[in-house]
Amino acid sequence: MTTPPAGAVEIPFQPEYPIRTERLLLRPYRPDDTDAVYAYHRLPETARYLENEPMSLAQARALVTRRIGASTLAGVGEVLNLIVELAQTRAVVGDCVLFWRGEGQAEVGYVLHPAHYGHGYATEAVGALLRLGFGDLGLHRIAARCDARNTASARVMERAGLRREAHLVQSEFVKGEWTDELIYAILRSEWAARQASG
Repeated sequence: MTTPPAGAVEIPFQPEYPIRTERLLLRPYRPDDTDAVYAYHRLPETARYLENEPMSLAQARALVTRRIGASTLAGVGEVLNLIVELAQTRAVVGDCVLFWRGEGQAEVGYVLHPAHYGHGYATEAVGALLRLGFGDLGLHRIAARCDARNTASARVMERAGLRREAHLVQSEFVKGEWTDELIYAILRSEWAARQASG
């Protein structure tokens, strides 16, 4: 088991669920999430910049089954997979993830139902993951990445305070073509400065 970074909580670590933001709840997957997850993972626009194709209902069910229980971090290499709900209605609007990549480092990701694009929910969810990673886990650096054509995802990272560190040219072979990738990141010191400035 890996020793947590200085100032981090004890491992294994499980957040207090649900994780609340101004408008959202982030919580672990449940068996009854299959239909809601399928509703957006079946759409071509959801899968456009992902490695997978649009999912069948069986694939969505398998995805939910795999992710149930991925709500505790026991060490490096562990993953938190969380459902994103609207706090007022409890409607599922997407999912997000925090990968503990290495000592003091993590990566975040998110997928949103296209019907909920443009409301700032992805930015809000990423903000909650940053708070979890830096505030609770004491991580040093959190990164995120996206297909360079996915300008909306790049804007989410920038609004959440991550800075672009790299534009990797034709670094990924996805769905039969070489694509560019953008790498974003933020340090705990940068995140803390943003919190202090409001």
